[in-house]
Amino acid sequence: MNATKKPDRTDKPEKSPRTVRKSEAPPEPAAPERPAVRKKRILLVEDHPIVRVGLSKLISTEPDLEICGEAGSPAEAFTHLDREVPDLMLTDMNMPGRSGLEFVRDVLAVHPDLPVLVLSMHDEGFHAERALRAGARGYIMKGAGGEKLIIAIRQVLSGENYVSDTVKKTILSKISGRQKSGPDSPVETLSDREFQVLRLTGQGKTVREIADELHLSPKTVDVHRANIKKKLNLRDSMALIRYAVRFVEIEQDPAAAGGEFPG
Repeated sequence: MNATKKPDRTDKPEKSPRTVRKSEAPPEPAAPERPAVRKKRILLVEDHPIVRVGLSKLISTEPDLEICGEAGSPAEAFTHLDREVPDLMLTDMNMPGRSGLEFVRDVLAVHPDLPVLVLSMHDEGFHAERALRAGARGYIMKGAGGEKLIIAIRQVLSGENYVSDTVKKTILSKISGRQKSGPDSPVETLSDREFQVLRLTGQGKTVREIADELHLSPKTVDVHRANIKKKLNLRDSMALIRYAVRFVEIEQDPAAAGGEFPG
């Protein structure tokens, strides 16, 4: 009698391959995100709060620019620079307790590669070249408007200098020799320190007040005043004061330049 063969339990029925549902399919690889473009950081130095707020709002609306710090004085600016060096410093020409040109030189002595753009209400004919000689990469007047300011900022950030077309023509004429080598105005013969003394005199400040503001001795201020009188061919201190007052008036209102400086 044949024994009944027991089924081999090791022989398991083959399973049909599992159908993968679409919902279980691996997700499509996500497209790589574009790296965010780093905004250029700007330190804004302006002693008038209302003007500073307006400039900050204007610059912050640009997609590639941001304000990384604001300062109302040179001391505050240096505090910011001790923490972080921006991509550009935008500074007013007039600084409380210090000349704007002197401030630019002091900043560049510590941070020589920092691009500086000077923003000023004063006539560029007298100040733009002085600002460039002090190391600034550009000079723009406050009356130029917001659009031109943004253009100036981007141009300086790109490694170029910025001045108005008028100043550019003047500089090129001097370089090419098409303009006489002498200064257009006797004021241009003054040193930066003498120029500061002239402006402060025109603002009605006394010798003592000028000395305190510029951190000089009254005797040194008197020496500068004597040099100014000699260079501008002014007879005495009263002539110097009249000339200085007239100069400041023209600075504040270029339309007033129709009159002549008093002798």
